[in-house]
Amino acid sequence: MERRNQTCVTEFILLGLSDEGGLQSLLFWLFLSMYLVTFTGNLLMILAIITDSRLHTPMYFFLSNLCFSDIFFTSTTIPKMLLNIQMQSKVITFEGCLSQMYFFMLFVGLDNFLLTVMAYDRFVAICQPLHYMVIMNPKFCSILLLVPWILSVLTSLLHDLMILRLSFCTDLEILHFFCELIQVIQLACSDTFLNDLMIYLTSGLLGVVPLTGILFSYSRIVTSILRISSAMGKYKAFSICGSHLAVVSLFYGTSLGVYLSFAASQNSRTSAIASVMFTVVTPMLNPFIYGLRNRDIKQALRRLFSQETFSAYRILCFRIKT
Repeated sequence: MERRNQTCVTEFILLGLSDEGGLQSLLFWLFLSMYLVTFTGNLLMILAIITDSRLHTPMYFFLSNLCFSDIFFTSTTIPKMLLNIQMQSKVITFEGCLSQMYFFMLFVGLDNFLLTVMAYDRFVAICQPLHYMVIMNPKFCSILLLVPWILSVLTSLLHDLMILRLSFCTDLEILHFFCELIQVIQLACSDTFLNDLMIYLTSGLLGVVPLTGILFSYSRIVTSILRISSAMGKYKAFSICGSHLAVVSLFYGTSLGVYLSFAASQNSRTSAIASVMFTVVTPMLNPFIYGLRNRDIKQALRRLFSQETFSAYRILCFRIKT
C-alpha cells in the first residue's frame, strides 16, 4: 500500500450519514432546524440566568456554563456538515479536521466535568444545606469552573499533538459527518499504540472519573433524602435533582450508545448515526429539560420575553413618531 508522510496530507473526505443524493436536502433542513433550536434554546437559558438576579446562584452559574458549552459543542460539527451538504462537497482540510477534533474533545470534556460539578453542588445543597453558601462561595465556584477548562484544554491539545506524529495512507475517507478522533487514527499507516493508549487514559479521566463522582454524589443524596420524614420535603429534594439527573442519564446514555455501536460495526455508518443523538439531540434537549421542569427558569424566561417585547414596542413607537 502506498504511504505518504502526514505533512503531505492536505484534506480528508467526510462521507457523512448517507450517500443518497435524495436525502441530502432532507438532512440539511433537519440538522439546520435542530442546530437553530439548540442554539436558541441554550442562548435563552443563558440570557434568562444573566438578566434575573434571583438566579445568580452557584447552581444556575454552572447551568449557564453548561449551556455555553453545549452551544459550542454543537457548533464544532453541524455548521461544517451543513456547509458540505450545501456546497455538495465532502472535503475538510487537514487543519480544519485538527481544529474540529480539538474543539469537539474540549467541549465534550467540559460537559463531562460540568455535570460532575453540578452533581457536587446538588450534594452540598441537600446534604449540607446550612453550610451551602459557605462551601459554594464565589471563589470556590470559580475554581470548580477553571479546573474543568484547564483539564479539557490540555487533554484536547495532547490528542491533537499526537495526531501530528502520524503518517497517513492514501485512503483518507472518514465514515462520519465530522472528524472523529478514533476514525482519524484508524486511517494512519504508522504505529498508533501511543495514540490508542492516550485514548484509554483520557477516557478514564473524562469518563470514568466524572461518572464515579456523579454516582457517589447521588448515592449520598438519595441516602439523605430517605432520612427526610415529610413527603413534601422528599418531593422537593427529588425535584431539585430531577432535571440534572435526566441530563446526566441522557448524556452518558447516548455516549455509551455511540461506543457500543462503534464496537459492534466499525466499518459502517451505524456509529455516525448513533453520534447524532450524542452530538445534536442531547444539547438540543438540555434547555427543555431544565426549562420545563424548573419554575424559576420559566419565570425568568417570561420576564425576559416581556422585557424584550416591551423594549421592541417602545422602539417601534419612537420610530413611528419620528
